[in-house]
Amino acid sequence: MASHSHNSNEEEYIGDIPAPQTKAIWRVFLILCGLTAIEFCFAFFMDPSTLRNSIYIVLTLFKAFFIVGEFMHLKHETKSLIWSILIPSALLVWLLIALITEGTYFGDNVYNYFK
Repeated sequence: MASHSHNSNEEEYIGDIPAPQTKAIWRVFLILCGLTAIEFCFAFFMDPSTLRNSIYIVLTLFKAFFIVGEFMHLKHETKSLIWSILIPSALLVWLLIALITEGTYFGDNVYNYFK
């Protein structure tokens, strides 16, 4: 006599396979592709200026936040976790801007002193 044992794990997998989320993947791809194309247009077709650099930086930050939200699944987390990541990041950006500004001021003063 052959004895067949029924594994209880097999019963869990019976049912429909979830539909692939290709629509969401294509949406993310098209958004990132569009943002990159806009960045390239600003980077290569505008004259070098502070306005061009500012627009490019804002678009790059927007794209970075979108990537973090989509691929690191941050947009699905609680608001407190999102704020606990965004606030230190914003403070880090503020620190970098402050250090660059102060460093430029110090560099100009030292350069003018020895002139």
